[in-house]
Amino acid sequence: MELSVRHPLLSYYCSSSSSSSQPLKTRVRVSPSNFSFQQPLFSTPNQHYKLNLMDANKTTITRASVVEDNGSPTTSSQFDTVGGRIGEVKRVTKETNVAVKINLDGSGVADSSTGIPFLDHMLDQLASHGLFNVHVRATGDIHIDDHHTNEDVALAIGTAFLQALGDRKGINRFGDFSAPLDEALVHVSLDLSGRPHLSYDLRIPTERVGTYDTQLVEHFFQSLVNTSGMTLHIRQLAGKNSHHIIEAAFKAFARALRQATEYDPRRRGTVPSSKGVLSRS
Repeated sequence: MELSVRHPLLSYYCSSSSSSSQPLKTRVRVSPSNFSFQQPLFSTPNQHYKLNLMDANKTTITRASVVEDNGSPTTSSQFDTVGGRIGEVKRVTKETNVAVKINLDGSGVADSSTGIPFLDHMLDQLASHGLFNVHVRATGDIHIDDHHTNEDVALAIGTAFLQALGDRKGINRFGDFSAPLDEALVHVSLDLSGRPHLSYDLRIPTERVGTYDTQLVEHFFQSLVNTSGMTLHIRQLAGKNSHHIIEAAFKAFARALRQATEYDPRRRGTVPSSKGVLSRS
């Protein structure tokens, strides 16, 4: 095995001439001055692995590209993501101040503080079940009510998703999931089409969950849809408890969005549309 480092591009090259597939149990983590191994690599006959880091400030290699002996990659460079697909938005009005950062290729890290405890709890579901890293900071006129903060957080999250998705090459595009939570069952189907549309059918029996106005659930999803450019259908199939119904909706949304944003390796980095383009209309 040969391992070399070339500065300043920090290009890492690893090859093996072994006649049988052997896992390399070390893991790579890269920094400008040192490195360690982050995820298992596997050597196979007549193949080598090429790892490139173009920005020394982004320290985690999330995926290796397998390169055949003729030099052509077996996976698109679209998948060789360093640091993940990230969207970052700041939205400041006379009513609110919102900062959002989302990593689509995260590990489910939730770090949200909006001043609305129930909304923070729902954003935790988005991160945990979507495996997105979600960072939200918001202050607003919640002394009046939660409406403006709830809306502007959703608008900023939708814009962050729009940024992180970029040209949407190679993604699955569609997501579909039904999430149960005790007696509640909610189905979500979505399309990252670039065309905003919300079809919403939750029958929440109470006006509030804690201090949170349950009318704001629909308004949250409508605001997110408007800025992200997604088609979103939410259907309640069962449920009597308001908290369970809303939480099941967020869990189903997170899982469906995870499906839609993940890469389809058979597409090899192409746009999942017969038109050849997916854009925010």
